[in-house]
Amino acid sequence: MVGRESTRANNLFYTCSLIDYIGRKTKNRRSDVVDALGRDRIARIIELADVYHSDNIDAVSDSFLEEAGLADGTFDNVSAAKYAVPSHWDIGKVYKRLVMGIAENQAVSDVEALFRAYHSPLSPLIDDYNGSFFYESPGAILHAYLTGEWD
Repeated sequence: MVGRESTRANNLFYTCSLIDYIGRKTKNRRSDVVDALGRDRIARIIELADVYHSDNIDAVSDSFLEEAGLADGTFDNVSAAKYAVPSHWDIGKVYKRLVMGIAENQAVSDVEALFRAYHSPLSPLIDDYNGSFFYESPGAILHAYLTGEWD
């Protein structure tokens, strides 16, 4: 453990924040970003997140965009927002907590849990900045994922 959170938590936080950053930059759904990056790249990002975190996020995202060949999309949840837009760090924290909860509850790797989180029916709710689902408590979001029940 380093600081308030574990290295694992910090690495997942950075990875999820980077996914959101890339999604905003390319106007892609976050599940499409995850698919384009693929399991191997995501595993590498998680593993080296402390190194990537010390670099400019624009440069890091450009490097992975070029490597993955992700084209621009049309999903622009930032421009569609009517209210204050949470930062990519804010959304990264929401996904990080969900990923960790899935990994622990379903006994899967962090990479597998990340794919499950971003491909779940909750992902569009988290990415809807006109809604309030991303403000729900981490426990409530995980419960919704595990039970398939949410308002």
